Amino acid sequence: MWGGAGASGLTLGALLGGVLTERFGWPAVFYVNVPLAGLVALAALYVVPRDPARGERRRFDLPGALSVTAGSTLLVFGLVEGPELGWGDPLVVGAFAAAAVLLAAFAVIEARSADPLMPFRLFRNRSLTVGMTVTFVYMATFGVLPYFLTVLMQSVHGYSALRTGLAFLLPSVAIAAGTQLGERMATRVGTRATLLTGFATGVVGTAVLALGFDADAGYGLLVPGLVVSGVGQGIVWTAMWIASATGTPAHEQGVANGIASTALNIGNAIGLAVFTVIADIGTEGRTGAALRTATADGEFLVVLLTAAGMVAGLLVTLTLPRSRAARTVRASRTAEPAADVLNAPGKSGS
Repeated sequence: MWGGAGASGLTLGALLGGVLTERFGWPAVFYVNVPLAGLVALAALYVVPRDPARGERRRFDLPGALSVTAGSTLLVFGLVEGPELGWGDPLVVGAFAAAAVLLAAFAVIEARSADPLMPFRLFRNRSLTVGMTVTFVYMATFGVLPYFLTVLMQSVHGYSALRTGLAFLLPSVAIAAGTQLGERMATRVGTRATLLTGFATGVVGTAVLALGFDADAGYGLLVPGLVVSGVGQGIVWTAMWIASATGTPAHEQGVANGIASTALNIGNAIGLAVFTVIADIGTEGRTGAALRTATADGEFLVVLLTAAGMVAGLLVTLTLPRSRAARTVRASRTAEPAADVLNAPGKSGS
């Protein structure tokens, strides 16, 4: 349900973003969040039940929170500004240096804290470690494609903001379908098999998508890749959060989700920074049709590299432990007829 809601929001947001930008300018896409977030905050007071009282009191790890927040922010700042200011710019170099110091300090603080913000013992859970890595790879590959698609549509093909929003409806619907397919697959065959299927589908779809990154190609050439890659993206999106949550105690689910979410956002910043530099190679000093051709050629290479990155995600997924559900299904297929397995007492929970 959560994955489906996110994909539905993506679908609506793609169209609404085009409408707002066309009518009111790009700042409107930020202003629209204010009333929506305000309504959600107010609704939480009445809809979300109060947390039960806790007998055990914990201290808030302020040094850990400050060091990891500042370190992550400076890291992302350096990655975002590096392509613009130059990787040797003192501001960028200083941001990276400060980020390294602060993140190292965070590791020391967490190792010595009696009540750490991020207990390192959680990483003994291989499912969380693999899930965190997958979220990083996901956002560094699947997550950067919308940016380059936008550049292709607006800078190369000259689409308006509204037309670009409409063009994003198709992949958004494909992603929404993929999230629901991923939910059913995870229930039937397990998280590992679902992630492998999602990444494999994404590799094929993204490689096909690269064929549409041509200055003379129309939207129709993008459609097959957008659909197949979108379905793979949706499948991975659902399964990677399940992987990140598996094996972590209920009272520490928030920490596990925070770890995976942080990896997701840093993966996006690193992927976008690296691929933007690659895409811009060969565009310096060009104008007009030559610039559009060079931009499309650079993005063609980038899309193929994201497909290669998805292969890396597939290989990482192979280290994920096989789920009990998948083992139960395999064992039942060799031991009992399918109908008996589904109807047998106590088997439905498996």
